[in-house]
Amino acid sequence: MKVATLLFLPALVAAVTYPPLPLDAETAYNSTLRNVTIFGTGGTIASVGSSSTETVGGLGGGYEVGLGVGQILEAVPELAERANIKAYQVTNEPSGSINQTHLLELSYRVSAELARDEISGVVITHGTDTLEETCFFLEMTVRTEKPIICTAAMRPATAISADGPMNILESVVLATAPNARGRGAMIVLSDRIGSAFYVTKTHANAIETFHNFDAGVLGYFMNLVPYFFYHPVPPVGKRFFNVSDVETLPRVDILYSHQEQSPDLFQFSSDNGAAGIVYAGNGAGGISRDAREVAEHVHNTTGKPIVASRKVNTGFATTRTFVIGSGFLNPVRARIFLQLGLLQGMDNSGIVALFATLYPDA
Repeated sequence: MKVATLLFLPALVAAVTYPPLPLDAETAYNSTLRNVTIFGTGGTIASVGSSSTETVGGLGGGYEVGLGVGQILEAVPELAERANIKAYQVTNEPSGSINQTHLLELSYRVSAELARDEISGVVITHGTDTLEETCFFLEMTVRTEKPIICTAAMRPATAISADGPMNILESVVLATAPNARGRGAMIVLSDRIGSAFYVTKTHANAIETFHNFDAGVLGYFMNLVPYFFYHPVPPVGKRFFNVSDVETLPRVDILYSHQEQSPDLFQFSSDNGAAGIVYAGNGAGGISRDAREVAEHVHNTTGKPIVASRKVNTGFATTRTFVIGSGFLNPVRARIFLQLGLLQGMDNSGIVALFATLYPDA
């Protein structure tokens, strides 16, 4: 494994190279408009249902990801009035199949695009199920003041009142908006503008699913105009990890706490290659007495970090003895944060200090 350059260094030209992506779609160039690059990865936004009334995958046999990013842009002719668009297909997967290979390639390509002076911002189309993971990874690994917008859809492209077209249009508008600069990566669905650091999918089926009950959202769209509640400010704990020469990420597993949780899962995870473990705990990060004993044994014998998050949607997971609290980060974000810390070669004490930056005033 190659080790990434430490935090806050300027972005470097990547040592890892990727073949050029084929151009999937572009709009005619208009010198009065800003330039936006769109990367397609698949998801419901690119899916086809069995009928125009199928809105929830699985109920009617499910729907298939099949449309390219160019095809889904064809449903939004208004894009040509808002920006000069170039669109590329990175992959075409349900978001549950997005992996570190895709994430590292996206980080590389997004960084390269945003380094070009003529590019105003980028948009990533994605499935909703793991959208927050991809967007948080880009938040942590792309250093820029330009907007990175992640968007998706809860209904397939073939559904009546499909939400994908408006989500794409709003995302492109936001990628060109001067007041969107300096706000980090953002998630846009259903008129809401959310921080990649906090918003999460809160409902399996509803259109208005991305929210955070504590942090709220950054702003809203009204008549295709983005309005923000606050001036640009980075979230507490935001930092930059340069992954430009990284080929693989450390394995970090997430374990889910419940009554009679199998304590040996901590040992199993460690024995099978996990460099660290995050658990989605009860309440503010609790686990059973038996599970805690095994987790502590794993930590004491291997030095591997054990991070506590919470299985409820929002809240603060606290640090206790050998367990590192994830603060306000949910389990999937805590996993990525831990992966990036381990990638720096941090030992347990370094990981403790890293997570402490999430709540420095505590």
